[in-house]
Amino acid sequence: MVTVNNDQIAIEYIDGVYNKLQQSHSHEPEFLQAVKEIIYSLKPVFAQRPEYMKMSLLERIVEPERVVKFRVAWQDDSGKVQVNRGFRVQYSSAIGPYKGGLRFHPSVNESIVKFLGFEQIFKNSLTGQPIGGAKGGSDFDPKGKSDSEIMRFCQAFMTELHKYIGPHEDVPAGDIGVGAREIGFLFGQYNRIKAAYQPGVITGKLPRFGGSLARKEATGYGTVYFVQEMLKEINESFEGQTVVVSGSGNVSTYAIEKAQQLGATVVACSDSNGFIYDPQGINLDTVKDIKEVRAARIKEYIDVHPHATYTENCNKIWTVKCDIALPCATQNEIDEQSAQLLITNGVKAIGEGANMPSTLEAINIYFKNNVLFAPAKAANAGGVAVSALEMAQNSMRLFWSFEEVDEKLQEIMINIYNNSREAAKEFGHENNLLIGANIAGFIKVADAMIAQGVI
Repeated sequence: MVTVNNDQIAIEYIDGVYNKLQQSHSHEPEFLQAVKEIIYSLKPVFAQRPEYMKMSLLERIVEPERVVKFRVAWQDDSGKVQVNRGFRVQYSSAIGPYKGGLRFHPSVNESIVKFLGFEQIFKNSLTGQPIGGAKGGSDFDPKGKSDSEIMRFCQAFMTELHKYIGPHEDVPAGDIGVGAREIGFLFGQYNRIKAAYQPGVITGKLPRFGGSLARKEATGYGTVYFVQEMLKEINESFEGQTVVVSGSGNVSTYAIEKAQQLGATVVACSDSNGFIYDPQGINLDTVKDIKEVRAARIKEYIDVHPHATYTENCNKIWTVKCDIALPCATQNEIDEQSAQLLITNGVKAIGEGANMPSTLEAINIYFKNNVLFAPAKAANAGGVAVSALEMAQNSMRLFWSFEEVDEKLQEIMINIYNNSREAAKEFGHENNLLIGANIAGFIKVADAMIAQGVI
């Protein structure tokens, strides 16, 4: 009887927080989606630990500690001044300095950055590294821009952002639209402004000036390592499985690479225009040449491999039959209809390499059909984990080999899986890694907040 009452008190508390947030942030759908998915899964925690409600932990954690919005004015190659918006959301510093990527994409707005930053709190906590949650970016689109234009934009962006970041305060990294080129320009401008070389201020740098080996591969590799652990629960592995991976950026490319190394046949990948299907297995060298060398569109794959097919509309990639689906492109790429298609086609496991790639309706379908599900904040935490390792190397003036970093990454991903699994079991939701990951990530941050008082 007491448990029922505690459950009711907990759900009323969560309802109250979410309803108030919904009223004040109705214009931020992605942010509300991320908050809803996480906070309702925390019901058993609040039922068992009412002191969290007394300390208003939910009300405090859903509000960022700081939101910075700024204008970015820069000149294009024709001499015309262009204006974009810049953002940095510093969400939680309870367990360490703010840490989270920068995204340059036309879709970037405050809702997108806040959803990413909120998720980052729990993802960073799960890694076991002492890093808080943040995210940032701009609605600037690097596609079609010259290197000179991208450099001028990055310099203008960092001229404002540098006021709010530092090796011990906030350490950004890359994300969609922000790769090694953009990180280099941002890093150079920060050092120019500060008149000092500070390698620990940003991660994702090239190894020759302070970056970490295996950082480029980390998110994709880490997603596959996590899914590999999950598959052991049904006595399976990637060996002999048919896999579909959406996207063709860093996360997708290296998820494909690791899945292939583990014996899977990856038959499809995509970009924002459409997807390729190669029943013989994706030739990764061709994909890397198209995307990393020539920055071209994925449809050029069929020029080299005419037996493959190209289909317009990237969302149709989920019509391809597979054993394992790895959504590695962007948020909400799998909706209810796509999830049902995956189930109909016999998918066994889904591992999220992108941030929030499945809608809430899609996730419900996974669980109703007993599909193994690796949620993003756990499965794709490898990238930020290796970013934290880069910070450690910078602080200690060390440089680890690829093998050393990869070994540490595997250990971190196995620990994330085990901690998520154990938390789910402890709080009455055995085998639900979504709830387990949310709880495991939340408790570490919550206890730190309580220990530090009301701030």
